[in-house]
This record gives sequence, C-alpha cells and structure tokens, in this order.
Amino acid sequence: MEEQTLKHLESFLDLASKIKSYHEAIGLLHWDLRTGAPKKGVPTRSETIGMLSTEAFKLQTSAEMKTYLDTLTKPEVLNQLDDINRRLVLECKKEYDRSQSVPPEKVQAYTVLTAKSETAWEDAKHNSDFEGFSPYLTEIVKLKQEFIDYWGVKDTRYDTLLDMYEPDLTVEKVDAVFARLKARLVPLQEKINASENKPNTEFLNQLFDTDQQEKFSLFILGQMGYDFDAGRLDESVHPFATGLNPGDVRITTNYLQDDVTSAVFSSLHEGGHALYEQNIDESLAGTLLAEGTSMGIHESQSRLWENMIGRSRPFWTRYYQDLQQHFPQLSEVALEDFYRAINRVESSLIRIEADELTYNLHIIIRYEIEKMLFNEGLEVKNLPETWNAKYKEYLGIVPPNDGVGVLQDVHWSGGDFGYFASYSLGNMYAAQILHTLRQELPEFDAYIAEGNLIPIKEWLTDKIYRYGKSRTPSELILAVTGEELNPDYLADYLEAKYTEIYKL
Repeated sequence: MEEQTLKHLESFLDLASKIKSYHEAIGLLHWDLRTGAPKKGVPTRSETIGMLSTEAFKLQTSAEMKTYLDTLTKPEVLNQLDDINRRLVLECKKEYDRSQSVPPEKVQAYTVLTAKSETAWEDAKHNSDFEGFSPYLTEIVKLKQEFIDYWGVKDTRYDTLLDMYEPDLTVEKVDAVFARLKARLVPLQEKINASENKPNTEFLNQLFDTDQQEKFSLFILGQMGYDFDAGRLDESVHPFATGLNPGDVRITTNYLQDDVTSAVFSSLHEGGHALYEQNIDESLAGTLLAEGTSMGIHESQSRLWENMIGRSRPFWTRYYQDLQQHFPQLSEVALEDFYRAINRVESSLIRIEADELTYNLHIIIRYEIEKMLFNEGLEVKNLPETWNAKYKEYLGIVPPNDGVGVLQDVHWSGGDFGYFASYSLGNMYAAQILHTLRQELPEFDAYIAEGNLIPIKEWLTDKIYRYGKSRTPSELILAVTGEELNPDYLADYLEAKYTEIYKL
C-alpha cells in the first residue's frame, strides 16, 4: 500500500474513532434522560444531545471524510484492506452517501425534538394523553418525510426507513414473509382457541413484591453470563438496552407489582441484547463496527433468551424453585402449571407482554400502520382510530385508552419508524439459529435444566456476538445456519411447542 494511502487509512480510522466517541457520549446522555434525569433539565439536555449529534453528523459527512473514502473505496485499495477495515470503510461510505445531502441544522432540530419527545411520551402514556403528544409526533413524521427525500426514495418511501434497521429490507420482502408466516400461524391460533386444554393463569393475578422482582432479575442476568462489571440494571418506563462500548452495556426493566412475569422476561430480553454487545471482539472496540449488525439479528438474541430459553420447560425446571423462594405465594403452584401459564396464548393489548404466537400480530399491526403513515398518507391525528381498528381486526380487542393502545411503545417518540418489523424478523432468525444450535450442541436442553447457560452463551459468542457489525445479516445467518432467512423454522417451533402445551 502506498505511503499516502496508508496515511489516509490511519487518518480515516482516527476520524471514525472520534465519531464513535461522540456516539458514546450521546448514548450516555440518552440513557440518563430515560433513567431519572430531573425533568427541569430535559430542555437543556435535549439541546446538548442535539448539538453533539450534529457535530458527529458533520464529521460523518465532512469533506475530510469524503477525501478518505474516495481513496479507500478504489477497488485496488479496498482489496488490500483487511476484512475489518474494509467493512468499516464500506459502512462509512454507505452512511456518507445516504446522509451527505441532509442539512446539519435539520439533524440538530430532529435530534432535539426526539430527545424532548421521549420525555413527553412518558407523561402522555401515563395520562393516556394522545392529544398532548400529537404535536411532537406530527413534527417527527414531517421531518422523517423530509429525510426520506434527502436520503433518496427506494421502491417506496417506507422501504427507505426499513433499510435503516435491516439492510436491503423492503416492503415487498416483508409482505411476502409475513404472508407466509400468517398462513401457518392463523390456523394454529384457531386450533388453540378451540382447545379445551387451556392453562390456568389465576395464580398469576396477585401482588408480587417489586424488591424481590429486582433481586430475581439480577440473579437471572448473572446466570445468563451478563457481566455486571461491564453493565448495570436500572428501571425505566419502557425497558431498553444501551451499548456504549463492549465494556459498558446498560439495561433497564420495569417492575409491575401485579405481574411477576413482566420484569423477568424483559430482563431476559434486554439481557440478550446486552450479551451480544458485551461479547463483541476486542479488535472492534472503539470502531463503528462495535455494535450489532442489524436490529433483526439483535432482536433474534433478545427473543432467543427471553422466549426460546426463558419460556422453556428446562429453564423453569432449574429456576422455578428460586422464583418460589422469592415469592412464597407460588409455593403451592406446580411447575407444570406455571410453565403452561407463562406460555398461554390469548389476545392481549400490550406488545411486550404478548405470548410468542400473537406477538407477531402485534408487529404486523405496527408495520401496516407505519406503511400507511409513510406510503399512504395516514395523518398522525388519525392514529388512535386506526390503531384500535387494527387491534379489533387482528386480535378481536379494542384498547380502553391510548395509554395501553397507540401510546404504549417508546419507538415513535424517538422517530424509530421502520424498526418494528425487526422484532418478527428477530423471531424468525432466532428459530433458525436455535435449530442449528440444537444440532451443534445436543446437550442444549440438559445444560439449561442444569442452570449451565454459559456453554450456550459461548456458542452464540463464537457464531454471532464476536463479529459485531463486521458481517452483514445475510452473511451471518448464512454462515451460522447454512441458509438464508427461512420463516418456516419459526412456524415449526411454534407449532411443536403449542401442540404439546394445548394437547392439540
């Protein structure tokens, strides 16, 4: 490699590292906003986040970045780079090409708006006040539409947003996958609804001490292999994970006194996200590749730990006695009854508390509404009515208020349109990965029943976590399972599980 080219590579890596440092600072400020920052500090904090985000954006789209990318993306140079630097150059080139036409002042206005909006959403959700929150959401959608024009419209406007979270994902692809999934899951749900072997869930309808919930959540996270020297657990209105760097990956949960399962499964879910980011290879630390490769792959890990491990019979064979020790009111409830209760299938209002089967319907509802917003001209003011109609159509229920309806998720307040499809993709990826995991680790169930979860974490680290963003989702799923995304694995998994539970 020529000396000048080598200097450009070194300077490019320094610039990319600087951008990553900005992202870490911004991530920490966001985490603080959502875990107890004083309300009176929100306006100033939001402006600070906006300023730092704009500075990072300016570096990403700078003339300096263009100079380095022009040199490093020449085929004869790109081919001389090692795998990690080549991927880093290509990722930065993609981001530069997408963002270089966006005015920095638009980025700052949008970032300040969403920082304020997330705090306003917390109050709006609590008070079921969509009208009060609507001005924030209207402005976010307006700016997002402008960004789509700057970024460049793909086949549809919504395709542009889907690609932000899952590279090369399109409405056409999602529609096809969801249609294939629905064709298998709707008949299964009809059989379950007709079954007389429904689980008894009455014993879950009581009060559970939130301090004990926290202790049990911490215990389970430790069992998973979550490194508390590289993270922490806090409480927030909506559970989330924040990966600042592999040595600082923070998670939150939410303790509900009348629902012991909510915190348990959200801790497992966010813990799955955290294990991914804590175990990225050290060679990627400090680079823009030190994160998950896509939200679909990221969600595959949270859903794998939450459901395919955390709702399994072997898991509770090992950990149910621990749960009973924290909550003596469950001491007379048999293991099998508890297992069946936490895997009941029923139409419900809240996505994050939905069963594994109907969860995908919650996602399809959000996906269809987002398509309507960006492709079909749906107005923000009509969201509650549309939301309620979709819930009636797909789940046969109507939210009694907007707090448990259209306002239940944090995502739209942060402008994360296009994200929701990643959850169902995550379920599909997870089932496909699980199929391979069982083949390569025949002791999978036995390890879980023993409480020995570390070999599973190590397998996932070797196959997925360590690569961070250095492999694309398609490359990763192909390398791990030997085939592209196949939704039949999820349908097979759900059919087998619920046929047994409901004795179909």
